[in-house]
Amino acid sequence: MKPKVRVASVQMALEPASSRDAFRNRVAHFVRVAGEYGCDFVCFPEHFTLQLLAAAATMIPAEATVDALTEHTEWLRGLLGELAREHDINIIGGSHATRREDGSACNLSIVTRRDGSVATRTKLHPTPDERDVWGISGGAACDAIDTDCGPVGVMICYDSEFPEPVRRLVDQGARLIFVPYLTDTRHGHLRVRYCCHARTVENQCYVVTAGFCGNLANTANLEMAYAQSAILTPSDHGFARDGIAAEAEPQIEQMIFADLDMDLLEAARRDGAVRNLADRRADLYSVSWRGETGASD
Repeated sequence: MKPKVRVASVQMALEPASSRDAFRNRVAHFVRVAGEYGCDFVCFPEHFTLQLLAAAATMIPAEATVDALTEHTEWLRGLLGELAREHDINIIGGSHATRREDGSACNLSIVTRRDGSVATRTKLHPTPDERDVWGISGGAACDAIDTDCGPVGVMICYDSEFPEPVRRLVDQGARLIFVPYLTDTRHGHLRVRYCCHARTVENQCYVVTAGFCGNLANTANLEMAYAQSAILTPSDHGFARDGIAAEAEPQIEQMIFADLDMDLLEAARRDGAVRNLADRRADLYSVSWRGETGASD
């Protein structure tokens, strides 16, 4: 892991994309700016490709949403790879609802490294709404992704509300966790925020959240969103007083940036006021992960 890592979070406003080109231009703008600011990573929100459906002549029924989005999956993979290479940055591609080869639906994050190579992560815990309306099922793998800055983890929205997967990622060496999210109300946003901050304390790691904000007409099952994206740190000496390295204004489209000191994490784990990782009682409890492992899910 690099001793200093610069990250960017994109808090996007819900906005209909009239075409693939229009969507590409919006995404490319944020990637270009993050690259110009010298960022190592830029993270987009969960389900950010739903904007591609908003400009349809008639609203696409909720039950047809995943099939409509699947038509864009390979194009999206190519777009993110192209932008990562062009702007020399690692892109956490929010998430995208699509069908697997076996026909089942999933919520997929496409992560592209600076060289254009791709890793994917599937949301492990679909929300009741995702399961009931879109038929989305959870992924089976929870593994860190190797990058030029060291291993990182991706937890999509609801995943962050479960402590076990993040602990597994940290045990694999991830000190930086990205959480693309989409919540319709402040209640939902705060569930994600509180849980992400808990993950930073439990695991003495950094967590970057990126959410949607605003309203979007002509899309089924995505009418509004609430976000206040943040870059979160452990709560200990040397870090930001409130454990927030950077925070967006609520409900406004913007980017936030932070420089994250990885050596400071190691110092906190070794000499901090509390040492959560070192003080785990493995003699009393343990978690074994069942499922696939590998670079992609």
